[in-house]
Amino acid sequence: MSTLQLRDGATMFYKDWGTGQPIVFHHGWPLSGDDWDNQMMFFLQKGFRVIAHDRRGHGRSSQTFEGHEMDTYAADVAELVAHLDLKDAIHVGHSTGGGEVIRYVNKHGHGRVAKAVLVSAVTPLMVQSETNPDGVPMEVFDEIREMTATQRPQYFKDFSEAFYGYNREGAVEKQGIRDNWWRQGMMGSILAHYECIKAFSATDFTEDLQSVDVPVLVLHGEDDQIVPYEITALKAAKMLKNGKLITYPGFPHGMPTTEAETINKDILAFIQEY
Repeated sequence: MSTLQLRDGATMFYKDWGTGQPIVFHHGWPLSGDDWDNQMMFFLQKGFRVIAHDRRGHGRSSQTFEGHEMDTYAADVAELVAHLDLKDAIHVGHSTGGGEVIRYVNKHGHGRVAKAVLVSAVTPLMVQSETNPDGVPMEVFDEIREMTATQRPQYFKDFSEAFYGYNREGAVEKQGIRDNWWRQGMMGSILAHYECIKAFSATDFTEDLQSVDVPVLVLHGEDDQIVPYEITALKAAKMLKNGKLITYPGFPHGMPTTEAETINKDILAFIQEY
């Protein structure tokens, strides 16, 4: 196993395969680097160096008591990037990982990042407030917190249905995909998962989006039942200095898995664009 001891003594697990231009994959809640299996294999075979880490408290990384917020997540990534001496890297983030990407690129990525990709990302802000009136009501996140804290095994079994759009008429459910979601989720810390809900719902990434100069691709499914694209992708793309937006009719939140062929093709085209 490849691991890195972070500044506070926590251990980060990561996978680092291949050579060539590096692509760093940032996973969503409550998963692990394994959620990028389709992309890791695809881009490895295209000649890229592919890296995927388990966020602290998730997967095989340390189940720490503290640090489950975006500034720490981004700082952890910066340590990994420095450890591996990654330059000219592309950072790809799904859902919560999209927030981690844009915070890392803004705060730590100067001189090391070529491009970024936000997939089904939580940026710029999820939760409803006076300044974000069309956001998701706090009660929704309170329910996710309550169910994660008290009924996590069954809740995680149920959550993947909408995550992958398997509750839609005509959808062909793949039990292995749902089982793999549950497997990854249950590897992590219940405390980390509980506290990460605030990180992905209440962190405001407006300044990060507005400050980043590198090209950023924003990909989002129009049938995302977890992170609605109207309040995230459409807004995020307008805030970026050098952004490109692609939305997909009918695609679910977990589209890097269910629609891997399309997502991989569009990310590759963006990387090769200029």
